[in-house]
Amino acid sequence: QVQLVESGGGLVQAGGSLRLSCQASGSIFSLNAMGWYRQAPGKQRELVATITIVGNTNYADSVKGRFTISRDNARNTVFLQMNSLKVEDTAVYYCNADLRAWGALRSQAYWGQGTQVTVSS
Repeated sequence: QVQLVESGGGLVQAGGSLRLSCQASGSIFSLNAMGWYRQAPGKQRELVATITIVGNTNYADSVKGRFTISRDNARNTVFLQMNSLKVEDTAVYYCNADLRAWGALRSQAYWGQGTQVTVSS
């Protein structure tokens, strides 16, 4: 079994900061890219940021310069530092990992349960 457990969401005022964490655990054979997605009410889930195993990053235009994704490979953990938060950043944030579980023939995408981020004006 593989689990992705997120933490760090909450309520913050506009202009504030939050740091999300997500740790992958369980029967992991190999862990590849990790990332964060978000889904606001009434909208589709969208990419926020991704990071490869060697640290190459990709960001949505809406968060460039404000959010920073990083990872700790030794702990199978990915982080999202969110600064200068805006009301429009309010959403449920989901952790994503492309990994291969022990006994699996190939890697696949796994998702966390989501953590709520609410930015008030």
